[in-house]
Amino acid sequence: MLFQARDLRVEIHGKQILKGVSFDIAAGETLGLVGESGSGKSMTALAAMGLLPHGATVAGQLPLNGQDLLQLREAEMCKLRGRRIGMVFQEPMTALNPVRTIGDQIAEGIFWHMRVSRAVAAERARTLLDRVGLTRARVTGERYPHQLSGGQRQRVVIAMAIACRPDLLIADEPTTALDVTIQAQILALIQEIVDENRMGCLLISHDLAVVAQMADRVAIMREGEIVESGPTVSLFANLTHPYSRALMAASNHVPIRARRPIRPGRAASDELLLSVRDLVRSYPQPRKRFFEKPRRLTAVKGVSFDIRAGQSVGLVGESGCGKSTLARTLLALEAPDSGTLSVLGRDPFSARGDAREAVHRAVQVVFQDPYGSFNPRHRIGRVVAEPLHLMRGEIGPSEKRDRVAQALSEVGLSAEDASKYPHEFSGGQRQRIAIARALVTRPRLIIADEPVSALDVSIRAQVLDLLASLRAKLGLAYLFISHDLSVVRAITDEVMVMNGGKIVERGRTARVFDHPRHPYTRMLVAAAPDLKTALAARRARDAERQGDTKTP
Repeated sequence: MLFQARDLRVEIHGKQILKGVSFDIAAGETLGLVGESGSGKSMTALAAMGLLPHGATVAGQLPLNGQDLLQLREAEMCKLRGRRIGMVFQEPMTALNPVRTIGDQIAEGIFWHMRVSRAVAAERARTLLDRVGLTRARVTGERYPHQLSGGQRQRVVIAMAIACRPDLLIADEPTTALDVTIQAQILALIQEIVDENRMGCLLISHDLAVVAQMADRVAIMREGEIVESGPTVSLFANLTHPYSRALMAASNHVPIRARRPIRPGRAASDELLLSVRDLVRSYPQPRKRFFEKPRRLTAVKGVSFDIRAGQSVGLVGESGCGKSTLARTLLALEAPDSGTLSVLGRDPFSARGDAREAVHRAVQVVFQDPYGSFNPRHRIGRVVAEPLHLMRGEIGPSEKRDRVAQALSEVGLSAEDASKYPHEFSGGQRQRIAIARALVTRPRLIIADEPVSALDVSIRAQVLDLLASLRAKLGLAYLFISHDLSVVRAITDEVMVMNGGKIVERGRTARVFDHPRHPYTRMLVAAAPDLKTALAARRARDAERQGDTKTP
């Protein structure tokens, strides 16, 4: 057996985090480790890498090819990290040095572990960039991390992890923030590398479809313990633990949605809230030569659509297609080059005074990373009350407190939570706070930019239920921006598919996803991981392997 965990126990400042975790990984095998945030998945990986935080104590055994990693000194572990154990981290930007080129960072591990010259290490680094799909003509080793896209940075981290052909590859949520096509490419690359080099792979993910696609066996964790494990197909077909069944139900969860809800106090639900016509937005590009003419990159190219009261509209597309640029323009944070934008019949860029504030009150936003959009030094009451500056002079301190308490209550929190700080809440609770902040001005339209992409399946189900119930209760309209097609299918009535700055297809969500007409839409749907499809493909592969073993 290549790698084993035997009765692994971890405590941090006296609090037990891992409670006797045990599993095996053979050469060429992928084990999927599944569970909610805080279940101990990443802590298991950090224990294997010898990177536990200060104040942690560890017990048990972690033999790699018979050598117990827990018995090694730090100097010995430094020789193993990168050489015999490679790790792909969830957020590549934090794993890369921003002031060193990607070529240097890949070559560094080769130079120290393989004992070759720097010239040889640099050449191997260039070969690895080719290996992970970053060809020299397109992305050279002379570029810095900030000059690459998210998918390209993740490929660099994979190149670093496999540079010395380790025995064990640990991939901790390697595709969480990537769009479906880049995710499919990264997963295929990891699978190819594992098969080619007969590595063991520990894949950590909260996405059951990804795990079903990649893993030979699955272990499900809850509160520091493995509650259920087994071969992928048989495990998912015969889940016995209540927690495992709850995870499966959450991954397939579809919130109950009212049909065209009516905002309280209004007679019709077909009121036009947002109208966009021929919107164009471009950015200046840096000159390659001093005397070169200025160039501009057109991110949004003639986009037109409407959103009416009570509608839930999805916007999907790959990274770089123009989704976020369009969202910033709709929020009046960036002025378009041409075209028109109307919110409640007003142009937000020409409106002034009370009219402009009324437009901003009508459209609010929920960001992808709520913690990054909160001031960590402010209490939640102040965080939620921030948009109320648009209503200064209209409400007093007492009504402001009532508004904050009501918004927190609407998202399932309590008025007492207003006195706490952001770090005192879980990821799902922080997302609820972000939604409360968007609700506090009583808007008509909420733009939700990847609001559930970083949440595990059970918290995601709760947030989707919350958004659906608020829509029915308050008559809200949504523009739901996401790379997760299953989420868009669950929460929206209509969907727009964006590619190269243009809307290439729009229609009822079920029709677009079930019968896509545009080639780009068909590519997106085909690349999206699906649990049933992944399990069916794995059954076919397992049957094929069994047939090969029976052939004399």
